[in-house]
Amino acid sequence: MRRIEVKVKANAKKTEILKETENLLHIAVKAKAKEDEANKELIRFLAKHYKCRPIIKSGLRSKIKIIELS
Repeated sequence: MRRIEVKVKANAKKTEILKETENLLHIAVKAKAKEDEANKELIRFLAKHYKCRPIIKSGLRSKIKIIELS
């Protein structure tokens, strides 16, 4: 298992990785940040990108989230 810290920008033009630093991954998601749509889009994107099953461990309602990749 691996944990990553992600900063999410919701309501972007497209879902993509904006910037990657040593300890933080900046990701823009197309979905809006209401009714959990941005979190669902983030999980779909990370699952496809890392070919794993990501889980949001903390930060469900925050821009900065801790994601566990398994």
